[in-house]
Amino acid sequence: MTEHKKTSYGGIKDQSPLKPADKQKRKEGVFTSPVPSITLSIAEAVVIKNENLFFLTKADGSIPLEGKHGFGLYYHDCRYLDGYQVQIADADPTVLVSNADNGFAAVFELTNPEITGSMGETINLSEIGIKWRRILDAGRNALYEVFTFQNFSQRKVTFPFTLTYHADFEDVFAIRGLAPIQAGERREPAWEDGILSFVYDGADGLYRSLSIYFSPAPQKIEATSVEFQITLEPNEPRELSVSLIVAESAIAEQVKPRGEDQPGLRGIAEYFKQASEEWLQGWTEVNSNSTHLNRVMDRSLRDLRMLRMRLTKEDYFAAGVPWFVALFGRDSIITALQTLAFNPGLAADTLRLLARFQGQEVNQWRDEQPGKILHELRIGELARLGEIPHNPYYGTVDATPLFLILLASHASWTGDLALFHELREHIERALVWIDQYSDSDGDGFADYQSRLASGPVNQGWKDSGNAMVNHDGSLAEPPIALVEVQGYIYRAKMDLADLFERAGELERAEQLQQDARKLKDRFNQDFWLEDLGIYAMALQAHGKPVAVVSSNPGHALWAGIADRDKAEKTSRRLMAEDMFSGWGIRTLSANEKAYNPTAYHLGSVWPHDSSIIAAGFRQYRFDGYAERIFSGLSRASLHFESHRLPELFCGFPYQDYNVPIRYPVACHPQAWAAGSIPYLTTVFLGLKPEAFEHRLRIVRPMLPEDVDRIHVRGLKVGDASVDINFERASGDQTTVNVIALDGELDVLLEAEIKRKPSK
Repeated sequence: MTEHKKTSYGGIKDQSPLKPADKQKRKEGVFTSPVPSITLSIAEAVVIKNENLFFLTKADGSIPLEGKHGFGLYYHDCRYLDGYQVQIADADPTVLVSNADNGFAAVFELTNPEITGSMGETINLSEIGIKWRRILDAGRNALYEVFTFQNFSQRKVTFPFTLTYHADFEDVFAIRGLAPIQAGERREPAWEDGILSFVYDGADGLYRSLSIYFSPAPQKIEATSVEFQITLEPNEPRELSVSLIVAESAIAEQVKPRGEDQPGLRGIAEYFKQASEEWLQGWTEVNSNSTHLNRVMDRSLRDLRMLRMRLTKEDYFAAGVPWFVALFGRDSIITALQTLAFNPGLAADTLRLLARFQGQEVNQWRDEQPGKILHELRIGELARLGEIPHNPYYGTVDATPLFLILLASHASWTGDLALFHELREHIERALVWIDQYSDSDGDGFADYQSRLASGPVNQGWKDSGNAMVNHDGSLAEPPIALVEVQGYIYRAKMDLADLFERAGELERAEQLQQDARKLKDRFNQDFWLEDLGIYAMALQAHGKPVAVVSSNPGHALWAGIADRDKAEKTSRRLMAEDMFSGWGIRTLSANEKAYNPTAYHLGSVWPHDSSIIAAGFRQYRFDGYAERIFSGLSRASLHFESHRLPELFCGFPYQDYNVPIRYPVACHPQAWAAGSIPYLTTVFLGLKPEAFEHRLRIVRPMLPEDVDRIHVRGLKVGDASVDINFERASGDQTTVNVIALDGELDVLLEAEIKRKPSK
């Protein structure tokens, strides 16, 4: 077996036999795709997750045995189970209800169609009840299940119950259709002591296995199917337990089947429920008089709990299930920014983790440069082999300035320079990357340059292969300088200047401010499109603007780089009918030639995008527009299961269907979608921490539509904690009352008159 040597950044050196040209072709296949996955829809998937282990099934709890789909049991970028059929007397049971509200467990209530029992008798429709409970235990890398059968007829019944399994051990990139290869070897499924085992010999030196245990033992075994004869007296319940154990090891013997006693599901469920509640107890609590807002907030925070991951000692938010359960620079940073008012500790962990993987060298395969913050870290077989450049991959132009923004924002909430000093070397290297590496053509703007013959490998948050388009529908020509990235760099330097000044480095602070102001002047001159009334989405080769109306300029408002007059025109343009769907801001105007409401980045609505834009509106005092976005996203959440906002949804107008249309392969839960409503709530309340001054400013507080009261409990600013009530008064006014205060903190209300832009 090939030895895999670690590099200084913690990854694995490329062991791929691919030639450079073939590697570029593989990279092209991964990064020029217009969609995140070519699988069938997962919009209705029932999702549970616990740490690195997650499971997606159809609404009836099953997984198709054939076809290109994304359902399955995943661990470390590998799908360990991709087929799971449940049948009662050779028929599919009927699902009555499914629920996975707590995130780590699911329950399905099934019943029978009309079937013929084992003795030839007819069992009528819905005479058999089947409660199917499952729970993920990350500590044991296990999926535990219990089927409880109950006979609701008045006679004894006997019927066969069959379970069938399939395991291909595909890498997540192969499942998505981006790198459809499998380098290792699947062994034939095997039975030993009543245990069904699937084993995969990975080409990366790891053995992966799935072992399935049954209690009681099945009466019949055929290939990878098991059959149980279930006999029930009237009203008699009976249980069948199944345990699915995932294993990954560098030693073959450690993945062999072993005795596995299934612990009680109730005990496991209570343990994880308690752990989940304890995790949320450390967070700021936000309650309101609105049942709907409370449900959305609770769902959002529990989804963030699901998406919490740990790498060595640090916690971070994985981007989304199922495609992006990994450390992402941009996504993990933005989610940490969204949740600073709830728990700044995740931000500190995220910063330390990303600093550890900061780029050290120039490597074109991984798009690495010194000081650059990573885009994506994968630990599956293809990444370990170097078949894909994700060990880690650095192809992002925005993660580095966002890293600096998160660092400064964290300091504003904590009032502590300790992390600034701890990560000082990484801050300097990130600034060097911005000043020396990010501008490939020397025009003064950060950009990215494609090295693929077929077109750009897009490196902003709109990173699908066809995201950067001109008005005529053609792809933008690199190098591409994104409008939002210039704003991120401006804000990063302005925010960092404050920290350098507090650290006593006045000259450095002044230099950063001067750089930021010069960038702002150039930006407002070169990116502005007066005829469109909005900033260009980007500048492309030779400084030519990407002259389309898109959502990207809204991020410039969030960053504060826009001139006041241009911000007002941009806000008005973003809220026009071709951009605001009624649910949120479209990624691309419906008037553009490339517009497609069902495309990933060419007309869809992303909750996080809309929330950042709404926060930008608030910053420039366009509160009426911000209210409309909050209302749209809030209404949209009513139409998704458990009030869970997905990664994105289609851009069809509100009035066409009166429901948001699902994007078929959107992640759910997804981190920055889950963070959107909690973040916007704090933005609406006007929370402006100034922890170094032991001060919390509350600027123009406002309550969302149909919400009259919000109670904030345990809000931490520096070493202090405060409880605050916000209540709607007459007109648009919001009253603010400090209920409890622990520690030194001045709470200042700045209730300026709202300025709503004209229609």
